[in-house]
Amino acid sequence: MKKGRNSLSCSSSIGKNTQHMSFKVKYCHKIFDDKQVEKRCAEIFWKIDAEHDDMSLHEVGFDRDHVHIDIDCGPNYALKDIAKKFKGTSGRKLLKEFPYLKKKYFWGSGLWSPAYYFDSIGDKTEGEMDEYIRNQGHKKPKTKFVDGQQTLDCFILA
Repeated sequence: MKKGRNSLSCSSSIGKNTQHMSFKVKYCHKIFDDKQVEKRCAEIFWKIDAEHDDMSLHEVGFDRDHVHIDIDCGPNYALKDIAKKFKGTSGRKLLKEFPYLKKKYFWGSGLWSPAYYFDSIGDKTEGEMDEYIRNQGHKKPKTKFVDGQQTLDCFILA
């Protein structure tokens, strides 16, 4: 299998199965406020990608209590298998390497919520989605108004 941003190819197929996925931390704990945990989670995700020629991880981004990825799953993986692979490996390793997380937040349970989000990414939105994922946890710039532009509250009747 050959990795690339445009498509994954194998002996009998070529194409893209690019997904935006998000995994939420159980109980919405803000574990990624600890930048060491965030960094290590990203390293684990990239290592999983490096070990699998039949998928291609393009972007990883964090907010305080969840992670987003942009991944081409290729033809061989169901979304549930991708979620299981990334959540299972990272959850096990993070709880082992940062024992305070388990003691403080998870009391013997797993790190990730059992749910996950996914959405397919089309050709025209890949760059926009990568930027969105890359900017997780960063404050959005305030919108600037054009001189003379009215705001919505101008139209609300008192």
